[in-house]
Amino acid sequence: MQSAINKIHAILDQLDEQAKQVDQQNKLSKSHKIIQENDIFSEKLFNTHSDLFHPYIAEVKSKTNELSRLLIANKNALAYSRLLIIEQQISALRNALNANGALHKEPEQRLVAMKARRYKKAAQAVMQSSHNLHKKLNETFEFERRLLEMIHARERQNNNITAKQSKQLTDEVLALHQRLGRCRQAISKLEREIAQSEKF
Repeated sequence: MQSAINKIHAILDQLDEQAKQVDQQNKLSKSHKIIQENDIFSEKLFNTHSDLFHPYIAEVKSKTNELSRLLIANKNALAYSRLLIIEQQISALRNALNANGALHKEPEQRLVAMKARRYKKAAQAVMQSSHNLHKKLNETFEFERRLLEMIHARERQNNNITAKQSKQLTDEVLALHQRLGRCRQAISKLEREIAQSEKF
């Protein structure tokens, strides 16, 4: 029976080497961040709670040492049930280590989908912003057109009026020109903002 225990230890040493490599790869993998802090195995199979493989192998090694002690004490029934658990755990570890790539594929796809959604949102925000700016620009152009009409209308009124009325009209035209200047500054600013937002 000691040879069987030695064989189990040899298998566990091999799995431990594989586990250390896989754990290291997972630590460097962005997709692992999505599933980290989730236990790899269920509580029914392991007492250990970890998103790394190595602690589970440490648990099986500990159970194998217990198995050795039970055999020395001739507690064969307990030893047999312990051996069945060890076999199940080793089988589960082998399968999970070999399936590690597939285990991370789904989170990787989720990560790609999350990035795509973030990019789409950002693009929509830029498009919305650009759309709003164009709308504002059209409104400001319309305001400029109305101001020019008002100025021309006041200038046409300038004939056949008294000096007092002429002074009032000149003041009005001056105020309209000031508003027109501010309006044109706003148009230039909006055009710069639109050019900037469309660089995206």
